[in-house]
Amino acid sequence: MKKLPFRYHRLALPMGTSFFMTFLVSGVATWRALGYVDGMFATWMTSWAIAWVIAFPTMFFMMPVVRRWLSYIIEER
Repeated sequence: MKKLPFRYHRLALPMGTSFFMTFLVSGVATWRALGYVDGMFATWMTSWAIAWVIAFPTMFFMMPVVRRWLSYIIEER
């Protein structure tokens, strides 16, 4: 299977991380708010889509900032 070029790493990392994080967190939050009811899956998917649309660009722009901040408190190898 052919891999994507490394230049896509900067986009793929926040995309993948935010995808899975918002999927799980919105599922837990929806289940806690509604319980297991009819229509829960549709509500979860709507909540997840909204959360991901916000989380992905936030992570894309904030990851370099957070890395820089962490470089002040974490030693390099």
